[in-house]
Amino acid sequence: MNSLSRFVTSDGSRIMATIRKRGRSWQVQVRHVGFPTRSKSFASKAAAVAWAQARERDYVPIEDHAERPGGDSLTVAGLLQRYQTEVTALKRGYASENCRINNMLGHPIATVSVSNISSRHFAEYRNSRLKKVGADTVRRELTIFRHCFEIARKEWEVTMSKNPLHDIRFPAPGLPREERLSVVGTADLYREIEALRNKVIASVIVLAIETGMRRGELLSLRWKDVDLEKGTVRLLQTKNGRPRTVPLTPRAIEELSRIEKIGDSVFHVSSNAVHLCWNRIRVRAGLGGLRFHDLRHEAISRFFELGLSIPEVALISGHRDTKMLMRYTHIRPEDLSRKLSQLVGTGVILR
Repeated sequence: MNSLSRFVTSDGSRIMATIRKRGRSWQVQVRHVGFPTRSKSFASKAAAVAWAQARERDYVPIEDHAERPGGDSLTVAGLLQRYQTEVTALKRGYASENCRINNMLGHPIATVSVSNISSRHFAEYRNSRLKKVGADTVRRELTIFRHCFEIARKEWEVTMSKNPLHDIRFPAPGLPREERLSVVGTADLYREIEALRNKVIASVIVLAIETGMRRGELLSLRWKDVDLEKGTVRLLQTKNGRPRTVPLTPRAIEELSRIEKIGDSVFHVSSNAVHLCWNRIRVRAGLGGLRFHDLRHEAISRFFELGLSIPEVALISGHRDTKMLMRYTHIRPEDLSRKLSQLVGTGVILR
């Protein structure tokens, strides 16, 4: 079952969208002169048609010739928008990157023609952004620009002598966050967790502290990937795309055992609901600016304090870069001082 749609833009060029039924899915192909064929599959025909119509709008000429994609008039905005559609949309973390790119499109650099862009423009962009946001935010934005221009140069055949981002200095990474839960803070947090009416979110927070899993990893858990007898969970959807098996602490096993099994998912709650609830109990527990993601730092630091080795902690956290793993590790100097005193007392370390 095929349907063929033809759209004609105001400049007379033709756009062709073909929709085919393939098994249980609907496949769309959109062709336009001067652009690569774009395709995608959907569960319903309505979604396929909507996507095809959205791609039609991508090719509608912009009245302002300076912003029209193609030739010397192609702007940085044109590149970024195509990058959003063809690259960002396929990433696991597309939502946050899409929002970041939308902000970048509002900067004056987006109106500059690709044929006139230079390293100087991005150096000025870097300097102006550093006055408003942190170094890590600017690094992420420049990384998107760099990859966008590299894709344009190598895959989209956009004429440029070199990638203008290769010749500029990226800001140094910001200092790693060192927030840890104090003994009092931990007690206050667990008091608030126990008082939560939403026990599902309470379990999410406890497991974040016990396992070091990210919020998205926790919320993607399926019961078929949980093995309480072996004390492990298998994560299939991870940030780096590599599945991993996480060993569980006794407290984590106890928490998972208490959760009622309804359907395939372990947690029937949205990421935003967890975010909003965390902010409320964080304030009530007097934890200042502690973020939900800081619980991952807390868990990893605790693993090291328990005496686990770097390979063992990396297996749990999923870090493949030891340097990045160390950014997540914050050993308290006072704890290390007590440990040294104990070692001296037992004769392991001679005076």
